Order: sequence, then structure tokens, then C-alpha cells
Amino acid sequence: MSEAHWKTPELIGHRVLVPGGTGAVGEGVVRAFLAAGAEVIVPTRSEERANEFRALLGRIADEHLHLIVHDYTTFAGAQDLVDQIVRFRGGLDSVVAPIGGWWQGRTLAEITEDDWHAAFTGLATTHMAVLRAALPRLNDQGAYTIIVGDSATWPVPGSGLVSMEQAALLMMQRVAAAEAGESRRVFSLVLGPVSTRLAEGAVDAGDVGKVAVAITASTAPSASIGLHGPDEVDSALARLATETATAIGAPS
Repeated sequence: MSEAHWKTPELIGHRVLVPGGTGAVGEGVVRAFLAAGAEVIVPTRSEERANEFRALLGRIADEHLHLIVHDYTTFAGAQDLVDQIVRFRGGLDSVVAPIGGWWQGRTLAEITEDDWHAAFTGLATTHMAVLRAALPRLNDQGAYTIIVGDSATWPVPGSGLVSMEQAALLMMQRVAAAEAGESRRVFSLVLGPVSTRLAEGAVDAGDVGKVAVAITASTAPSASIGLHGPDEVDSALARLATETATAIGAPS
């Protein structure tokens, strides 16, 4: 399947939480889910940031975008966020988590305690906090998707804390998928360099969003999917479309 011929699935009424959605990769995810008709919930750290992001999205930022000022970086904060979503929106269907950041400048032998907390502990804790709060609340058809970079599988000298933290997230996905069995679907998207409004790369942030939407719309079982270029994007979209078509008995 060529991505040019990919048809956006309809996710009307599907409630998806996108922590990290105001970031550069997150923007592509948010745009893709809005295009699919989903109810997209994006927590952000301030009202000012929420307004900036809404303005950045432009006309696509309609009534289906729900920006919430909330600190979800702790266990208690993430639990409160999910509880509020379930209470006020009637439930939660899926999560796509492009939570992340970049850090570089020291070897592992040179890092400070502040480096450790900022680049490893802080980000890993945020991912763990959201997963433990949200995964048990998803519906049976939804999916939990973690987005990481290729540094999860390839050492980056001078940015070792990022590689370690991303590798930990990959294992978190594998453990969560194994523990969930068939009751929940848990995915990871492993990205090469991404083209965003801030940088050029091999994969467009919008394509990352399309694959995340396709995962959510499919019945594919838990998996880790690499996206390092247009060919891998096309392959992922084709595979996920086949999973959906096979499940509903439609021609693939």
C-alpha cells in the first residue's frame, strides 16, 4: 500500500490521550487523530502553552481538541489526569505517548545527579506514571502506543542517558504487552530522525501520526514497529490495514 493511497480511518468519538502532544512529534500525532475525527485530549503545562499550540494547529484545532492544563509527570498527577478524563469524558479509549526530550554533552562517567534526574529518572517516571494510570482504564478495542527514538537501540556517545531511558521504555512496552496478554494492546514506535517544524529527518511527523492512528483503528496485536523512512511507513500502514480488513471480513 502506498501511503499516498492510504485512507484515514474513522475514529469518531474515540477518546485518545496524547501526553507530549504539544511537542514537535506530538503535533503530527495530534493532527492525525483530529483528521480521523477522534476526541484528542492533550495535557499541557500552562494556559499560555495551550493557546500557543491551538494557534499553531490553526483551523484543525476544532471542538474535538481538548487541551488540559495539568501536571502528569508524577504518579499522583497522572492518576488524577486519567481519573478526570474518565469522569468528565465517560472513559478513555487509547493513549499515544510521544513524551520525550533530548540531552547531550557528557559521557556517563561525567554526568551529574541533576543530569540523571532530568534525562533519565524524570522522563522514565513520567512514562511509567501515565502507563500505570491509563492502561487499566482503556477499552478492549483501544491501544497504548509509546513513541521512542532510535537511540533506544543504538548507543549515542555523549547522550547515553537518553539511550538508556529510551531502551528502558522499549522494555516497558514489552513487559506491559506480556502482562496484558490479549486484554490490552501495547505498541512502541521506534523512530529514526523525524521531520518536524523544527528539523529535517527521514520520517515526517505526520506519518508517525498516521501509523499511530492506524494502530488504534486496527486489531493488530501488540508489537514494536520501526519507522526509519517512507518504505517502513508504507509497510506499517499496509500491514495494519490488512489486520483491520481481515478482522472485519473485508477484502484487503
